[in-house]
Amino acid sequence: MSQNKSQSNKTSKKRPVLPLFDDFLLSLKVNNYSPETIYNYERDVNCFINFLDSENLDFNKLDKLHIDRYKAYLYSIDRSTSNQKKAQSKLSSYSVNRMLSSLRAYLRYLIEHDQKTSILPEYIKLVKNIKKHPKVPELEALIKLIEFPSQIETNKIVAARNRAMLEVLFSTGMRISELVSLNIDAIDKQGRVFVLGKGKKERFVYLTERSKKYLNTYLSMRKDNQKRLFAPLRGRNSSKRDACISTNYLQAKIKQYREMLDINIPISAHSLRHGFATYLAENGASPAAIQILLGHESLDTTTRYVHASDKFAESVHHKFHPLQ
Repeated sequence: MSQNKSQSNKTSKKRPVLPLFDDFLLSLKVNNYSPETIYNYERDVNCFINFLDSENLDFNKLDKLHIDRYKAYLYSIDRSTSNQKKAQSKLSSYSVNRMLSSLRAYLRYLIEHDQKTSILPEYIKLVKNIKKHPKVPELEALIKLIEFPSQIETNKIVAARNRAMLEVLFSTGMRISELVSLNIDAIDKQGRVFVLGKGKKERFVYLTERSKKYLNTYLSMRKDNQKRLFAPLRGRNSSKRDACISTNYLQAKIKQYREMLDINIPISAHSLRHGFATYLAENGASPAAIQILLGHESLDTTTRYVHASDKFAESVHHKFHPLQ
């Protein structure tokens, strides 16, 4: 039996190893990429390693046809996820393009460090995205969602905290990751909030009088000495002074509130950010100002966030169409 086991070990296939992959991840770290971004790159390129493994391919002998096969692999539900589990669903074109972009970044790193590679970054063409009609929840639906924690949560401090989080998200347009990592001292007396955003970019966002009211109500109920603006009440890390609310917790709560309110347009924390930009624009705000508030590097990115609501588009049609 031990002999069979030994023979099995000799014939077992080794997973492909990509050259300088650990060095690539280290370069992201030393160039001040966030831990989340580095994790995403590692996860995405690991999917490429799974593909090489499943097809028994040598990284140094790949050609353009193999890239097409990799795209087909990504679209397949027979693929393995980055943690070696069987995929549960088909990837969207957005996710496929993210994985292809991560692979291109790795290949560029190899070329910059004089490593030979049989496939060049420019060989990897992104797939065509399906352009969907952007849906921004109507303002009335967003208001109902923001106010719902006060009505549904039985724990008073949870109700106050969750209401305050949604009020602050819509008041400022900040990202959910920025919200949960905020410290109490990030807010000054005028209601300006200092945010450290993507790429370690600093900016100010601003609380409305309404959001200040609900935030102060929540803070007056706090009896802890935690430094985070929004503190968890339970969980293994809740006793730590720098404990954060989980982004998954808030996203799950938003989903729960939306379903209970029977709002038929999907709403997430990101929808509040989109709504913030859209309704500022509908009320005449400058795109350049919205760009600063959102923390975007490019105005093109901002314009993708600003979508006219269906109701606003309808009112414009009725107001300006020449043959009413």
